Amino acid sequence: MVRKLTDKLPDGPTENVRLVVLDMAGTTVADGGLVERAFSAAARELGVEEGSADHAAKLEYVRATMGESKISVFRHLFGDEALAQQANVAFEKAYGDLVDGGHIAPVPGAREAIEELTSAGLTVALTTGFARVTQDAILDALGWRDLVGLTLCPADAGGRGRPYPDMVLAAFLRTGAADSVHEIAVAGDTAYDMRSGVRAGAGVVAGVLTGAHDAAALADAGATHVLGSVAELPALLRGFRASGDE
Repeated sequence: MVRKLTDKLPDGPTENVRLVVLDMAGTTVADGGLVERAFSAAARELGVEEGSADHAAKLEYVRATMGESKISVFRHLFGDEALAQQANVAFEKAYGDLVDGGHIAPVPGAREAIEELTSAGLTVALTTGFARVTQDAILDALGWRDLVGLTLCPADAGGRGRPYPDMVLAAFLRTGAADSVHEIAVAGDTAYDMRSGVRAGAGVVAGVLTGAHDAAALADAGATHVLGSVAELPALLRGFRASGDE
């Protein structure tokens, strides 16, 4: 299933995609609601009682901002830098413990899609809104350390996560894989992923329906295409390359 949103396509060619920037949790990694579980653990540490109105309101904000840098989320929720940092450390520890407990898995077909893209000569980067320690834990748990040449968290790109374009542009600059930002394809499961790709000027900004946000939210945030999952991305990009050869 590919929903093409032709009115959202940016100026510039899409048939020459050379760099693919993929989100992790919800896009290539199925975490089964671990973000919410880890948030609840962090909230408890800061005295937010589970089941309270305060907890429900904060959890709703966490759900609405899936894809955003987690430290940014906690800054908004707690309003104080020290409390935000404390919450973030607790969140990352709780999430890491869940990862170590075997509670994550690849999205079906994700690894195969990445391998197909790299075999076709494209450069693939994996990005996340988590801290580096959590990203590394996920990569280790899945055996993905050597799957791609570049992985990025917000701290690797100046500290700003999505919806800023920084991680996408950092991948563009560090890999040197593309001559233009139009030769970048971005894929993610949240509106924040879409906004990041649009702001970076990516030629393809593909939303996937395996994570937090639905097709309408992805389209409203600027998706050029909506896919059932990242497993469909190689075929989409092959179609562009084939049309470019005609």
